[in-house]
Amino acid sequence: MLLIQCPWCGPRDEIEFSYGGEAHIARPEDPSHLSDAEWAEFLFMRTNTKGAHKERWNHAHGCRRWFNVKRDTLTYQIKRVYHCDGSPVQEGK
Repeated sequence: MLLIQCPWCGPRDEIEFSYGGEAHIARPEDPSHLSDAEWAEFLFMRTNTKGAHKERWNHAHGCRRWFNVKRDTLTYQIKRVYHCDGSPVQEGK
């Protein structure tokens, strides 16, 4: 089980969190103007990174806030936790 460092609540077990997919995906400004193929590309096509991967996580059973994690997909080791705006998490939390 992963121990995830919530930026607001501190370290918690993985079961308190929900995985939100790949981080830093540019959302369409006007989805209604996308073709079916473009919409499918946005919804379903993601990188399948082997190694360092940036992910979004939600502390669903805690503060309910979103944040980003850089995690190694081979070792599951979390390399970095940071806010969605890119700002670092303060140490000691």
